[in-house]
Amino acid sequence: MRRIVNPQQTRLFDSFDPVLTAQTQKLLLDDWPGVFRHVILELMPVDRLGDQFHPSMGRPSKELYSMAGLILLMEMMDWTKSQARVAYCLHMDVHYALNLEPVAQDLSLRTLERYILRFEKEELAWQVMHEVSVHLVKRLDLQIDQQRLDSTHVLSNMASFGRTRLMGVAIKRFLTQVKKHDPAGYDLLNEGVRQRYAPSVHQLFGDTGRDRESRRVLRQQVAEDMYELVQHFADDRRHSGRSTYKAMERIFYEQCEVHEDKVTVKPKTGGNVTQNPSDADATYDGHKGPGYQVQLAETCHPENEAQLVTCALPQTAAASDSNAPADVFEDLKESDLLPEQLLTDTLYNSDENVELAKRYGVELVGPTPSGPRDKKTIAQLNIDDFNIDEATEEVVCCPAGHAPESSVHDRQTGKTRTVMPESACRQCDYFEECPVQKGRAGYQVDHTAPQRRTAGRRREEATDVFRQRYRVRSGIEGTNSSLKRRTGLGQLRVRGRPAVFRSILLKVTGWNILRASACAKMREIVYERAHTAIFYLYLRALPVNTAHDDDGDGPRRVLVAFPCRLTDLHRSSLAA
Repeated sequence: MRRIVNPQQTRLFDSFDPVLTAQTQKLLLDDWPGVFRHVILELMPVDRLGDQFHPSMGRPSKELYSMAGLILLMEMMDWTKSQARVAYCLHMDVHYALNLEPVAQDLSLRTLERYILRFEKEELAWQVMHEVSVHLVKRLDLQIDQQRLDSTHVLSNMASFGRTRLMGVAIKRFLTQVKKHDPAGYDLLNEGVRQRYAPSVHQLFGDTGRDRESRRVLRQQVAEDMYELVQHFADDRRHSGRSTYKAMERIFYEQCEVHEDKVTVKPKTGGNVTQNPSDADATYDGHKGPGYQVQLAETCHPENEAQLVTCALPQTAAASDSNAPADVFEDLKESDLLPEQLLTDTLYNSDENVELAKRYGVELVGPTPSGPRDKKTIAQLNIDDFNIDEATEEVVCCPAGHAPESSVHDRQTGKTRTVMPESACRQCDYFEECPVQKGRAGYQVDHTAPQRRTAGRRREEATDVFRQRYRVRSGIEGTNSSLKRRTGLGQLRVRGRPAVFRSILLKVTGWNILRASACAKMREIVYERAHTAIFYLYLRALPVNTAHDDDGDGPRRVLVAFPCRLTDLHRSSLAA
C-alpha cells in the first residue's frame, strides 16, 4: 500500500516542539534540515516513486517523501548506504528534515537499495534536479541573465587499468565464469593460457619485467590469448551470451586488429573505448583520464545572494565540450532559465556554437578557439576591418576606403573572393598590414562568414571591456572544487551509467540546497513556513469575542482561524 504523508499538511502541534529546545530548533531551521523539510521535501517525485504500490491494498510502504528525500540526502552528504540507513534510524536532524516522527525509525539496507534502483530505472534524479533548481531560483529571486558554463571530471568506483592489464582482467573474468560453469571445457583450454590468468587480478602479470620490450611482448601475448578465446567460444552459446564474453570481445576489437589471422595491437584507440570491464560505460579523456564528466551551468550575477547551478548534464569522459552547448541550451530552455549571457571556456566558443546561441537569444562570451591564422600577424589588419555586407558577404570597400574590382560570394563553398585594383594596393599605406595578397589573379583576399565573425570576436577579446565581462567566469572553477570536496562528486561510490548519472545529478541538487540554506532570504522563508499554523478554537475560549445564533437565543460555539507561532503557543500552554 502506498504510504504518503504530505509535508505541506499543517499539524496542530509539531511533534518536535516537546523534544527540542528553542535553541536546538533554531539550529535546525538555520541550516539545511529546515530548508529540506519546509521547502525541498514537497518537491520529491513520490507519485512516480510509488506507482508500483497499490493505493489502498497491501502492507504499507515506507513513507515515500522520506525515502525520496533520504536518497537525495545520501548523495548530498556523501554517505554510504549503511551511513544513510543509520542516519534515517537514529539522527534527529534527518528525522526533522524528512518530516519523520522524533522516535526510532526502522529501515533495512535491502529496502533502501530497492528505492535507489527505482530512482535509476525511472531516471527520477533528472526530475529532482530540475524541480529543485527551478524552485530555488524562483524563491530566492535570483538573476539568471548572466551564467557561466564549464565541465568537470568525475571518477566512478572503478580501478584504472593500462591497456595490457585491461585485456588481462577481461580474460581473467571470463575464464573464471568458464571454470565455474563448465569445468570440462575449461580443462580443454591451453595450459599456458590457464596458468597465465590463474593469479588474482592484483597479482596478474606480476612476474613480467619492467622494461619496454618485456611489456611489449606481454601485450602481444595477451592480445593473442584474447583472440584465441574469442574464436574458440564464438559458436558456444553457453558462453558467448555471457556478459564477460561480450566485454572481452568488445575490448579485443577496440584494442587490437586482425590481418590474415595475425593479431596486432592498435597504436592508438581514441577515448571512446572501454576502460574497465566493471564499468563498461566509462570512457577516456586525453587530459583528465578515464571516467565521466558533467557540464555545469551556474548563475553569476553580482547581485545574487548565492549562485546556484541551473543545469547539470552528465556525460562520459570522451564527450567533447564543443558539442555540449546544444544540449545545455535545450535543458535551460525547458527549465525556463535561459540566460542573456553565457560565459564559457575556449572549447565552447566555435563559430557554430556562437551562431547556435544567437538562435536561443543567448550571447556566448569567451575566448575564440585557435585556428588558421593569416600570414600577417593578428595584431595587424584582418578581414574584420573590411566593410562587408553581412547579407551577401560581399566586400564594399577595404580598410583604406578603396572599392574592389570584384567581390563574388560562392554559396556552395561559402567563400567570397575579392579582387582589389592594382593601382590602389600598390600605393596604399596599409598594404604591409593588410591581409590582401598578390597572386596570379592580382591583389586578392578570400574569406568566409565564420572567418569574418571569428576575426571580429578576436579583435573584441583584446579590449578591456571584454576582460571585465569575462573575469567572473573563473568563479565556476571554485564551484567545481567545492562540489567535489563537499559532496564527493570527484570520486563516486558507484559505477555504471545509470548509477553514476543518478549520483551526479543528486549531488549537484544537494549542492544547490546547501548554497540556498546559507541565504538570509531562504531562512526567512523557512521561518515563515515553520512558525505559522492554523488553529481552530471554540469562541467561548476567547471571552472578548461573542457570537450569537441567528435566532438570538444565545452564544454558540464558533471556530476561528488565526496565525500563531508554535513556540509561543507551546510556552503559553505550559504557563497556563
